[in-house]
Amino acid sequence: MSKIFNLSLIDALQWRYAAKRMTGAVVPEEQLNMILKAAHLAPSGIGLQPYEIIVISNPQLRQQILPIAMNQPQVVESSHLLVFAAWDEYCPERIDRVFDHLTKERGLEPGAADKQRRFAKQYFGQLSLDENFHHAAKQAHIALGLAVAAAALNGIDATPMEGFNATALDDLLQLPAKGLKSSMLLALGYRNEVNDWNLPLKKVRKPFEELVTILR
Repeated sequence: MSKIFNLSLIDALQWRYAAKRMTGAVVPEEQLNMILKAAHLAPSGIGLQPYEIIVISNPQLRQQILPIAMNQPQVVESSHLLVFAAWDEYCPERIDRVFDHLTKERGLEPGAADKQRRFAKQYFGQLSLDENFHHAAKQAHIALGLAVAAAALNGIDATPMEGFNATALDDLLQLPAKGLKSSMLLALGYRNEVNDWNLPLKKVRKPFEELVTILR
C-alpha cells in the first residue's frame, strides 16, 4: 500500500487527493504513530500547542459520528478518524503548564521563561473567547497539514473534513469538560480505487502566479 514511500514531498502531494471513499483497510500502527509524531512536531504560536488530537478507530463510535458529519462515508470507511480539538481558551493555568514543562525539560532556572509566559498571558488575556478559539484552531490546522503531508509520503490517504456539526460532536466526545472544541476531522486510510468518483479527476489548483506574489 505504501507505493510512494521513496517519492519527494512534491510528488507525494501531487499523488494525494481528497479520498471520498476508502477501503476500510487498517493503517499499520507504526505508520499511524509516524503521522501523529509529525503533527506533534508541528510549530505553534509561542510553542503552546493549544489543541489535542483524538484518534478514533472504534467502529461503533464512528457510526455515531457518521450523521454528525453529514454521512460522509470516510468517517466509517477510514482506518482511523482524527479529531483536531482546539483549546476553548488560553487561560493562565494552561499557559503556566506549558512554560513549567518547558522550564523543566530544558533544565532552566525557575523564572527563566517568565518573559514569554507574561507575554502569552497578556496577549491572550485581551482577546475574546471566540478570538481565543479561532487562534487555537489555526494552530491545530498547522499540525493537520503536516499530518496530511506525512501520510502522503507513506502512501496513506488523509482527507481533511470540515463538514460536521461541531457542537454535536463535542457533546458526543464530551469535549467541553476538557475545555476543547472540535475544529477539523482527518480521515486516514486507503483510497477505494473502484468506487471513488474523485480519484480519476485531474488535480487542479489555481495558477501558481495567482497564489504566490514575490516582492523583490
